[in-house]
Amino acid sequence: MKLSCTNTMVPGRNLTEQAENLRKWGYEGIAVFMDYRSWNEQKYEELRRLQERTGIIPCEFAFSDELYGHLMDPDPEIRRACRNMYKEAATVCRELGAVTELEYEYGPQNPLPLFHPYAQMSPQQEEDFLQMYRELLEPLADSEGRMLIEGINRYESPFLNRLEDCKGVAERLNDSRAGVLADFFHMSIEEGNMAESIRKAGDSIRHVHLGDSNRLLPGYGSTDWDACLQALMEIGYEGFLNLECCVCGDPAVTLLKTSGYLRDRMD
Repeated sequence: MKLSCTNTMVPGRNLTEQAENLRKWGYEGIAVFMDYRSWNEQKYEELRRLQERTGIIPCEFAFSDELYGHLMDPDPEIRRACRNMYKEAATVCRELGAVTELEYEYGPQNPLPLFHPYAQMSPQQEEDFLQMYRELLEPLADSEGRMLIEGINRYESPFLNRLEDCKGVAERLNDSRAGVLADFFHMSIEEGNMAESIRKAGDSIRHVHLGDSNRLLPGYGSTDWDACLQALMEIGYEGFLNLECCVCGDPAVTLLKTSGYLRDRMD
């Protein structure tokens, strides 16, 4: 397994400086979350050459924007604009051989579904989601890029909260470009036993987001990292473990400490 970190957690004036810092602190990859409205050819060129110039692999790419999370929006114009943004991210991932993600919906639920855990899509909702998923996979044809379902906790998405739900939908597609993104923070809310859920999801897991139970860096919350990392090793996971959480204190200190903490657990 290899370590990566989300660019928004890393100091630096640009992607190149952020990647160079990560290399010094013991990481092999970077996940790039880019503001959609400021995306341009200059930033694209920097991203394309990042591994060549720094040795750091861009393992994940996604756009951030108010459109994010509206793939199934009831407004057809919002839905269309959102899907076009995700497809543009997929086009970038096609060239990089990176992963990107999707979800049924993303954003705080109103009212909060405090008493409705593990809600399931209706048959029609699932068919509509699968149709959308197939559409978003099209830019990844004949590439190593992946579009993965990320399990999002019930307070931010009404469906696909657990790994087993995500796996079931991904398997219906029977497409090597599809799969599951396991996010430890969301799992800490939704999974009764995180390690066992990882084992059951098995090789459908293609990418991993790391954040402790309080969405701080690993080791700052209550997640059993030894058990979860052992489960990933048992299923033969060899991909990236990407930090997607809050940095505590000076990143030059805490991100370096975190890479050592995770490698100790993996060893």
